Amino acid sequence: MNQVKKPQNRHIRHVFIIGCKGIPAQYGGFETFVDKLTQYQQDRCIRYHVACAAEPEDYHRENARFYCHHAECVAFPWRRLGPARAVTYDLDALWFFMRYAEKKKIRHPVFYVLACRIGPAARVVRRRIDAMGGQLYVNPDGHEFLRAKWNALIRRYWKYSERLMVKHAGLLICDSRNMETYIREEYAAYDPKTVFIAYGAETSPSVLADDDPKLTAWYQKHQLQKDGYYLVVGRFVPENNYETMIREFMASSTTKSFALITDVSGDFMEKLKQRTGFDRDPRIRFVGTVYEKELLKKIREHAYGYFHGHEVGGTNPSLLEALASTRLNLLLDVGFNREVADSSALYWTKETGNLAALIGRADGMSADERIALGSRARERIEKYYSWEYITDRYEQIFSKRSKTCVES
Repeated sequence: MNQVKKPQNRHIRHVFIIGCKGIPAQYGGFETFVDKLTQYQQDRCIRYHVACAAEPEDYHRENARFYCHHAECVAFPWRRLGPARAVTYDLDALWFFMRYAEKKKIRHPVFYVLACRIGPAARVVRRRIDAMGGQLYVNPDGHEFLRAKWNALIRRYWKYSERLMVKHAGLLICDSRNMETYIREEYAAYDPKTVFIAYGAETSPSVLADDDPKLTAWYQKHQLQKDGYYLVVGRFVPENNYETMIREFMASSTTKSFALITDVSGDFMEKLKQRTGFDRDPRIRFVGTVYEKELLKKIREHAYGYFHGHEVGGTNPSLLEALASTRLNLLLDVGFNREVADSSALYWTKETGNLAALIGRADGMSADERIALGSRARERIEKYYSWEYITDRYEQIFSKRSKTCVES
């Protein structure tokens, strides 16, 4: 990683990031983004402040501040309030950071809110930020109001909240062009100011050797072997189409296994068992979570193919990581995924038999065909989704790259 650039005569730009669960990241798109944004920071004239969530029993005010990479992190309680916990967490962090900026008389602070959860408060927030000469930026994320895990009332709230966040944001930073188009068309009456900046990924290979004890022990535990499994990594939620992937895999004649790296939820798991009977198919392996990044990267590299069933998000980090590491990627055919992978992947639909047939086609591909697709996928990541490129784009927006660099 390159050294952080030395300050040139510019005012320090304080950027307060609200909406991720914290860094260093484990899983999660926003968490990965903030982790890499701060890790790859080049412009020392930017000072990041990041809100981090702590379970109530782990929260201690005296230890609430810490540093990660070049960022000051502040922990806030992650209250057990069901779907409302994310809303109260964002508001707690935002009020705290606004008071902090006012007390310190910080010049031109930027408040970057990830996701549209606090729409009902957006008007008041925007006025307060304007009063201190600051900016309110918002990342609208994906279509939260379409997620199957929410009931009808909560979905209505997310849509209402999204509308208000778009209305009052000074700038909307969209992580996919599809999402940017949706914001501009859906909320044309507000004439929203938008910019497209995707998430990023790393293309360097895992530092682990093929015979590393961590890898071989993991394979032995789950009865897997190199090139002998299809893989999926992601949140265990219905809109990621686990049911379709499992059902279609069961309908295929492949002799390979299907390894699912995910944090399993009991209710959804039981529903899947009832609907698919996957527990009677020995090829399907729920293998738990893998938080060690180099091990996870190696598991991706050794997979025969990767399934991606996300359909309501923007540029999804797990897709970028798969394209950077796995030769053969089989993606749900939606605009978000085609935008990222283009011709470097194979595509499937939710139509019965479609993915099963694609698995058969994938099984019959030669090594050269898979290598060619993998090379094309890595080239796309290196050209359009490197963290160095993404970080530089954000720093241009946050700092304005003016020529003054002194403490505010």
